[in-house]
Amino acid sequence: MATLPHDLLTLRRPRLLVQAARAGQADYRRERVLARLMPGGYPGGALAGLRRLMEMEQGLDAARRAGEATYPVARHVEVMIALLAEARLISASSDDQ
Repeated sequence: MATLPHDLLTLRRPRLLVQAARAGQADYRRERVLARLMPGGYPGGALAGLRRLMEMEQGLDAARRAGEATYPVARHVEVMIALLAEARLISASSDDQ
């Protein structure tokens, strides 16, 4: 039984970012998005992949908070979409067991 990491459950991000990520859930295509975000391949296991996405998102959030001129808003939204969708898949598979 897989449980979501505590860091994900306590994640606090700007409302607009979360709303955009939730809206993007409808168009989420796992294979396509994960191949683009993780070109080396999805790490072994769903939780390992979720942790990798969390690391990516934390780096993007640090850039956002620092006000970096090169902060990629669209990529942050895309990572948030994948993060929420993968967490939902893990949660759903836990509930099925």
